[in-house]
Amino acid sequence: MDMSTAIKGDNVKLSADKKSVILIDQTKLPNSLEYITVQTARQLFDAICQLKVRGAPAIGIAAAYGIYVLARQIEADNYEDFLIEFRRQTDFINSSRPTAVNLSWALNRMEKLVVGNSDKSKSEIIALLEQESISIHEEDIAMCQAISEHGLTLLRDGDGILTHCNAGPLATSKYGTALGPLLLGKERGMEFRVFADETRPLLQGARLTTYELFHAGIDVTLICDNMASLVMKNGWINACFIGCDRVAANGDTANKIGSSGVAILARHYGIPFYVLGPTSTIDMNCQSGDDIEIELRDPGEIAEKFFVQPMAPAGVKCYNPAFDVTDHSLITGIVTEKGICRPPYSESLAALFK
Repeated sequence: MDMSTAIKGDNVKLSADKKSVILIDQTKLPNSLEYITVQTARQLFDAICQLKVRGAPAIGIAAAYGIYVLARQIEADNYEDFLIEFRRQTDFINSSRPTAVNLSWALNRMEKLVVGNSDKSKSEIIALLEQESISIHEEDIAMCQAISEHGLTLLRDGDGILTHCNAGPLATSKYGTALGPLLLGKERGMEFRVFADETRPLLQGARLTTYELFHAGIDVTLICDNMASLVMKNGWINACFIGCDRVAANGDTANKIGSSGVAILARHYGIPFYVLGPTSTIDMNCQSGDDIEIELRDPGEIAEKFFVQPMAPAGVKCYNPAFDVTDHSLITGIVTEKGICRPPYSESLAALFK
């Protein structure tokens, strides 16, 4: 199979028999394009936790399809027993990654449907869950298109863009969020020069962002994370585009570790720094970045992963947070499917939900 198909939004889908979820295993990219089949709660939990499916919107889509597949398997003679088991499954899946809000958002949306249809039969509820999961996927495609359109208004032909982590089709559906304007602009004949941070320690920028942009024919240059300052100083960067895993009500944004450092550098060099993501990633119940739980991951990802042999002494302590929080004061604009929000974010973000 041509690996370029991975940039066409085919990374998460329901199987033809509706008994499983089919995912691109992103841990295998860029060297091979492999699909995995998810049928059980443990398989879905592991796929999310082990980053086989990653990117906040893609996690939400996978969770929606996954909980529908799991609901089909519930053996219950009455609604009360069905709801108890359904909630047990959603709680388990929701615990797989704590920072990205789209996971809980999608699961809560599916649970709300079950709770609101207590008068219906199990088969009717299952049918509604299927349609809701499909709707979540279709809405994400439409949101990515809209975000890409809004984001493209911030760019000029020939601009240099710095990205961090991966927020393209693999992380969402179709165009993606932070990479969406670049892919859409390319379709319309625009040219960009993209500098992609490798994004240590899991190398999402190296493995995934360059993979997507290269196959799309976009001029992309891979750099180590600690080279961002130099390429900015050289005048090669006109804007920074990143995705987001959770946006607080005041605009503080959690994204892949290293994002806040990029924002600080961008402020120093006078470069606009934009966050791109759907409104489902905005958590209005979270007042600030201080309220966002930061996931801590296996120390081995720093010292051992991707190396032939360990690159640190055995037993050395490692600190491996998956995300950091960029202060709202460093963000030039937050691009959503409903438009571009500007400071003060406590007002502009709230307006999105009125």
